[in-house]
Amino acid sequence: MNSTGVLEFAAKNKTQILDLRFVDLPGIWQHVSFPISELDESSFKDGFGFDASSIRGWASIHESDMLLMPDPSTAFMDPFREAPTLVMIGDAVDPLTRKPYGRDPRGVAKRAEAYLEKSGIADTAYFGAEAEFFIFDNVHFDSAPQHGFYFVDAEEGRWNSARETNNLGYRPRVKEGYFPVPPTDHYQDLRTEMVQRMIAAGIDIECHHHEVGGPGQAEIDMRYNTLLKSADGMMMYKYIVRNTAYRAGKSVTFMPKPLFGDNGSGMHVHQSLWANKKPLFAGDEYAGLSEMALHYAGGLLKHAPALAAFAVYSPSPKAKRLEFRPPDPSCNPYLAFAAMLMAGLDGVKKKIHPGQPLDKDIYELHGEEAAKVPTLPGSLDASLAALEADHQFLLEGGVFEKDFIDTWVSYKQKNEIDPVRMRPHPHEFHLYYDI
Repeated sequence: MNSTGVLEFAAKNKTQILDLRFVDLPGIWQHVSFPISELDESSFKDGFGFDASSIRGWASIHESDMLLMPDPSTAFMDPFREAPTLVMIGDAVDPLTRKPYGRDPRGVAKRAEAYLEKSGIADTAYFGAEAEFFIFDNVHFDSAPQHGFYFVDAEEGRWNSARETNNLGYRPRVKEGYFPVPPTDHYQDLRTEMVQRMIAAGIDIECHHHEVGGPGQAEIDMRYNTLLKSADGMMMYKYIVRNTAYRAGKSVTFMPKPLFGDNGSGMHVHQSLWANKKPLFAGDEYAGLSEMALHYAGGLLKHAPALAAFAVYSPSPKAKRLEFRPPDPSCNPYLAFAAMLMAGLDGVKKKIHPGQPLDKDIYELHGEEAAKVPTLPGSLDASLAALEADHQFLLEGGVFEKDFIDTWVSYKQKNEIDPVRMRPHPHEFHLYYDI
């Protein structure tokens, strides 16, 4: 959809409000709304002014004035607002130079796509994300000087099987939510409503199902798309999932580990490179992959630093892709997808071989054999140290700026690592209070 198409679309839907959205550094959608009369053809060239000084990880107070440039290809009608509301995603630019703002995560994703095309390696990178999440019926938490706690509950939680009132049973056992039919699966209709709203908003969906986690874990899979469109789609995905659940009196979380003793939520990311509408990852190497695909995997493995599992779904050349499993669904998709592409391209350029395949269940490995398998950093602190030591590949082509890397590390250290480190953990009272 172009700018003229957006205006016609707005008129057809009797739109009253324009809602412009953008993403902050951690990956949360932010928005500002205007009467629809403020939108005309010139808006797509002139943009909309806004104050960016209070956006997490963004501008300081002396450089707060910015412009949001609406992207007409992202337009959709918000299915949750009372007044007919047109939504578009915007790109942040400097009002004087009209250059993209370096700390805008969507800008990073756009630069990654431009770098790919300029590299000559390929002209398109496709990403397909499988995001998991939990659906809860009740959540409350707090962190104060004298207490810290969280409590979540799900009607589907096995722990409710002993409840004396309003108890009809039919709950998945722990780690056995994959995937019985209703009534054990309580959320078939809710997930279907989420999917229907996503399709109406222009997102292509492949399937949905209950996940392994017993109390309300779900997965909805989007069809692959280009890097930028997949990242935009993931932001829309989260918005629609959360609001659909909220209207049903339920709460959704994408945090990777909300429950002890049951499965966490991940986001497996399928990736492939194409040129001239032809897939480049199909070949005669291991699992029917090309040498380029293996080198791309080598880049992911080198720069994770991590063990990454990839799965081959089909012998069709068009279906050949790598599946990178470490990301979780709470990540900022613009940054995660861009970083993965840059790591893979570094592997292709430097012909980094991923090593011999490990055709074994790593969960069943023990002792010396298990010790040889590389693992992810065990904490956010360790992962940031790895980023500080290995980020040159992200700076290639100006995709990530050094200021962006420094800001990311500083933000995470100040706002996430230090606050957690300075507080006692509730389980410490269980372990040490009476010692």
